[in-house]
Amino acid sequence: MIVPLAAASAVDNAARIVAQHMSMNMGQQVVIENMPGASGLIGAERVAKSAPDGYTIGGFNDSIMTMLPNLYPKMSWDILKDFEPVSLVATVEWGLVANNNAPYKNAGDLIAAAKTEPGKIFYGSGGNGSPQHIAMALFASNAGITLTHVPYKGATQAALDVASGQVQVAFQGIATVASLVRGGKLKLIGVTTRARLPQFADVPTVAESGLPGFEFNSWFAIMAPAGTPTDIITRLNAEIAKALADPEVREKLIAQGLTVRGTSPQELGTATRDQLAKYARLIKQSNITLE
Repeated sequence: MIVPLAAASAVDNAARIVAQHMSMNMGQQVVIENMPGASGLIGAERVAKSAPDGYTIGGFNDSIMTMLPNLYPKMSWDILKDFEPVSLVATVEWGLVANNNAPYKNAGDLIAAAKTEPGKIFYGSGGNGSPQHIAMALFASNAGITLTHVPYKGATQAALDVASGQVQVAFQGIATVASLVRGGKLKLIGVTTRARLPQFADVPTVAESGLPGFEFNSWFAIMAPAGTPTDIITRLNAEIAKALADPEVREKLIAQGLTVRGTSPQELGTATRDQLAKYARLIKQSNITLE
């Protein structure tokens, strides 16, 4: 399974949990290969150009599937034409994190500070066009503030640099930063869900603490190269469903800050088309471009 993202990212963590269970059930090792770079474009191209025989599949986030196609005018692959949907695996809840020494206690504090000093607050992301980039760009646009973007080669490094103080803030998947937050290495000052998260019940939502109506999450889905036979897609979907039904797998995914989903290939195809349209609208409204 090609994961076009850095190791220890939310999608990578989820992919390893599911792959381990699939390996046990299928009697065949499902190996994770991380191919970060260009916000996932490189790894996705590798999957698109692989033989459609079921032996190479991709573990993608929705940035790769639905955000990047709205940001790059020319790409070497088309998410609707060059891939076959297999299954949505999980959705990733998101949060706004800050360096421990930063003065912000919630999203409202960050907005107020950014209005006082436009462009002087730096935020990290997993790269241009990454979900961390899109989330903060949407946040800044809706709040009417200017922040300075610092792209990294992966979400994990961006999170670590918030902890070290190289940048002040970032939006991150809870799965990526939960251990850093619990370990006291950075602080979670807001979550992007509609309601507070049970595992961080004292952390306000961004909507309640500074930007009404703001929500953001992402997903982890498995795709195969276009032309993969239907019987192979059906088998892969069944194995993923079997893994997601296992209580131990569900417990591990939930502990990572993920919400277990599981869909048919057709449902994932529909969700992909809907998200493409949604982000086309949001990116245009917010005037988001790649630096």
